[in-house]
Formats: sequence, C-alpha cells, structure tokens
Amino acid sequence: MLPTPDETPAHDPYAALRIPDFRRLVSARTLLTVATRVQGLVVSWQIYHLTNNPLALGMIGLSEAVPSIVVSLYAGYVADSVRRKNIVVVALALLLLCAAALAFFASPYGIGLLAKDSLYTLPLYGVIFVSGLARGFMGPALFAFMPQLLPDRVLLPNAITWNSTTYQASSVLGPAVGGYLIATLGVADSYLVSTGLLGLALFQFIRIADRPLPPTEGERLNLKDSVLSGLRFIFSNQLVLAALSLDMFAVLFGGAVALLPVFAKDILKVGAAGFGQLEAAPAIGSVLMAIFLTYFPLQRRAGRKLLWAVAGFGLATICFALSRNFYLSLVLLFLTGVFDSVSVIVRSTLIHTYTPEYMKGRVSAVNNIFIGSSNEIGAFESGAAAKLLGTVRSVIFGGLMTLLVVAITAWKADKLRKLESGAAK
Repeated sequence: MLPTPDETPAHDPYAALRIPDFRRLVSARTLLTVATRVQGLVVSWQIYHLTNNPLALGMIGLSEAVPSIVVSLYAGYVADSVRRKNIVVVALALLLLCAAALAFFASPYGIGLLAKDSLYTLPLYGVIFVSGLARGFMGPALFAFMPQLLPDRVLLPNAITWNSTTYQASSVLGPAVGGYLIATLGVADSYLVSTGLLGLALFQFIRIADRPLPPTEGERLNLKDSVLSGLRFIFSNQLVLAALSLDMFAVLFGGAVALLPVFAKDILKVGAAGFGQLEAAPAIGSVLMAIFLTYFPLQRRAGRKLLWAVAGFGLATICFALSRNFYLSLVLLFLTGVFDSVSVIVRSTLIHTYTPEYMKGRVSAVNNIFIGSSNEIGAFESGAAAKLLGTVRSVIFGGLMTLLVVAITAWKADKLRKLESGAAK
C-alpha cells in the first residue's frame, strides 16, 4: 500500500544493504580491512621488537604515505578515466603479493637470507612502500565506485554510514585478531593469515558486476588540468575544504595510535594481547557510534557537532597520554573512536554530496592526500615527536594542537559552523 500524501515513508536503516553488489563491496572491504589491520599491527610489533625505537614506528607510516601522496593526483585522474573496478582488482592483487612477501621475510628462510644484512628492517619498509603505491591507486577508485552500485542517490547517506560502520567493525576485529595471532602463532603465520584474507577479498570483489564510467557532462581537459581539477574544486568549496582540513590536522597531530606499541610494552606493560585490545578500542567506539548514526542520522547542527567531536577527540587523546591504568586507557581510546566516527561520516557525506560523479576519483585523491596519508604522516610525526619530547609529552602536544585547530576552524569557517546537515538539499 502506498503512503498517503500526509504520511512520510519510514526510514529504512538497511536500505543500502538490500542491494547485492553493495553487499559484495562491503564484504570485500571488510576482508580487506581486517587483513590490512592485522598486517599493520604485526609489522609494527615486529619492527619495534627488532629496533626498540619509536622513530622506527614513525618510519612505517612515512614509508606508506610518501608513495601514496606521490601517485594520488594521478590516481584520481586514472579513477575518472578507467573503469574503477579494474583498478581496484589490480591494486588488491598487488596488496596480496605484498602480504605474501612479508610472510616470506618473516619465515625462517627469509630471516636466513636477511640476517646477513645488518639493516634487516629495510626489506620490510620496501614492501610497505609498494603497498602504499597500491593503496594510492585503490583509494580513489573504491571511493568513486561505491556510489555507482546504488540505483538511487537517495540511498547515498545510508550507504556511506554502512560503509563506515562495517569499516570500523572490521577495524575492531583486525587488531583483536592480530594481537591474538602474534601471541599464539608468531609473526610469520600471522602474515599468512593476512595473505589468505586478502585473497578472499580479491575473490569477493571480482564477483561485483562492472560499471561503465559516468558521463563527463562535456568536460574535456588535458592530463594536467584534469589532475589539478580536484584541487581546484576542493579549494573553491569552503564546506568541503574546512571539513577536510579539520580532519587532516586532527589526525596529523592527535594520532596516539602509532605509538601504541610503546604504551603497550613500556608504559602500560600489557604485552601483545593488550596491544591488540588498545588497537581495537578506538574502532569499537567508532563502530558503535556509526551504528547509532545509522538509526539516528545527524539532522541538525551537523557542523557544530563535527567541531565538538574533533575537540572531544583531542581531549580524550590528552587524557590517554596521562593515564597509567590499562582499563582507563581503553575507555579513553574508545572515546577517540566515538568522536572520530562523527567526523568521518560528516566529511564523507559532504564530499559525496557536493562532488559530481564524473570527478569523484580526482576529488577522492585530494581527500586521500588530506586524510588518508595524514594517518601515515601523523604516525611519522608521532614517532619523531616521541623521539624528541618523549612518548607521553608528544601525545599531549598532539592533543593540544588538535584543540587549537578546532578553535581556528570554528573561527574562520563560518559555513561549516552553521551547517545544519551533511547532505545537500
């Protein structure tokens, strides 16, 4: 029975999940995220165990961020010029090979070869560099491909929320599994599990039906202008620019996660299993908040709530640095995830809503430079700051800088501060 004009159709929180190809995308991305989170946790634990140097942890992020940043703008152009599914499949295959290489280097045979070289960690950084290249190309293509799976644009906010929810849920599972695997199977077998999960992700993504590129609406640009058009679009839109800048600097300065091996081993003294729980805590907070927003989406004062959420992220980060109780530290990391989830969903909704379909690859590439790579650069900043200031002081400094960024954004970006809803009307 159709609703009468006086009735409003009930909100369906599962609308996007009713689409088979979207479910396949979500399952593939879940497997991918669990695999990469396991791999990231194992490699950080392995490198810190080998070096006992927090700067070495920062170098992990730098090794991944540099290639991703270098290729990002061109990768955005490729994502708007080549069928997006093909790009993701090739990038996933390369990530699969990288995971297999890490498993080989951690095996007795690989260790035997590398033991002759005093710079044992260099091959690990090399593999991370290659995986950064793959992720640099995959990010824009995956971002732009997701809306093409939806038959109706009205489903976009629901799809974005489910995309974030499942990502955060798999981010919970990844560190928990990784910590358990390190403690029970060791580093080499943990990498093998990650390799198997990536293989399943590749298989699931291949099952998604291909989609043609969206119409360009008359756009005819040469390579240089096309690559730079994503930058021009973002810098001409105060809402999108402010949301990206806010998130970027919060991640850049407020990322205590990169130093969790130091907190787990030397400050809280909870070992590999506790390290996995600390890694999982922010993602648990994120997924619970994302589920809440699935049922109760932000309808009013989205801009103000975004600013308060990032400020809460900074405060929770400062308190985490001061905590010496494992359970209190878990709660504070949980809160950073709660606050971060609001930021991720508002930002993603803004970008998807205000960006034309035919240039989403290029805009996503700039988003990747702003946000995706800021995670890795933030990891390097955290490692370098920890080396100079000490671990605790560096995390406190990062939290304070996050609060300063929020204050400046609230002062300068009046359109974001006054934003009622992330979706365009």
